[in-house]
Amino acid sequence: MADITRRLGWRHLRGAPTAHIRHHRSGKLLHDGPGLSFWFRALTSALSEVPVDDRELAMTFHARTSDFQDVAVQATVTYRISDPALASARLDFSVDPDTGVWRGAPLEQLGTLLTETAQQHALAVLARTTLSSALVDGVTAVRERIAAGLGAEPRLPATGIEVVAVRVMALRPEPEVERALRTPAREQIQQEADKATYERRAVAVERERAIAENELDSQIELARREEQLVDQRGTNARREAEEHAAADGVRAEAEATRTVRISEAEATRTVRLADAEAARSVRLARAEAEGSREVGDARAHAQAAWLRVHADVDVATLNALTGTRLAENLPNIDSVTISPDVLTGLLARLGAGGGSGGGGAGA
Repeated sequence: MADITRRLGWRHLRGAPTAHIRHHRSGKLLHDGPGLSFWFRALTSALSEVPVDDRELAMTFHARTSDFQDVAVQATVTYRISDPALASARLDFSVDPDTGVWRGAPLEQLGTLLTETAQQHALAVLARTTLSSALVDGVTAVRERIAAGLGAEPRLPATGIEVVAVRVMALRPEPEVERALRTPAREQIQQEADKATYERRAVAVERERAIAENELDSQIELARREEQLVDQRGTNARREAEEHAAADGVRAEAEATRTVRISEAEATRTVRLADAEAARSVRLARAEAEGSREVGDARAHAQAAWLRVHADVDVATLNALTGTRLAENLPNIDSVTISPDVLTGLLARLGAGGGSGGGGAGA
């Protein structure tokens, strides 16, 4: 749609590059081309806007096959207006000078023309084709027939229309017929799936059997190897026991030899020590006997000398020496307790001794 603005009684039109603008004033063509921009007066101007871009026309229609089955056809036609001047002369592409909106519905007229033409050729093809053939090869056949029919239609070039491409997306029967047609295929697919399942199960069972046999063979081989291992371990144990016994015998023999040698050495050392001790004891005994004899001789000489010295001493002197020796050998006396009886006797003796002494002095 063209962009039209107002300025003090004038109008300014700015078209898109994909829109062909035709401007007439008083029956004269002033502007003609795509993407134009110009000023004009609304009261004296006639404007037409023809789109020149590629347009997609989607169509859906129903047809009947030769076996009287309804099918739905989904197709798309791509077209363009190749001659804008001819199209604007055959169809109403005039626009309102104030709003730029088409006064009529030219694109709807083109759509109706293309749809009816395409439908006519598609019906002609499907009417001579069975439903099964239409579902298998009908898309290609319908597309080729519609493209050929639109290319040969004289009204389209006369209107300035060029068909660019034709596409047929699908041919679909009614839902009930489609479900009925799907049933055998589904059954076959299900049977093939079941067969594949059974075959897969059979293969799985065979593989499980092979795996079980392999496991059994492995267990047998392991048992055989374990038996060999037990035998080898027994042989190794016996050999190790024999070696240990031989080593123990050698160690015992060596220990016995060493013990005998040690015992002999100990006995020899003990004998030597006993001989040395006996010799030392004999020497000590001899020395002690010699010493005792010499000591005895010395004591005897001393005693004899002592007796010779004291032989000429009077009794009083001997008593005094005896008292002195006794006093030397007595323990220390801190205190002496004298009873009255002893003191009385001592005093009496002292008195008697004093009287005797006095008398002697007087004489």
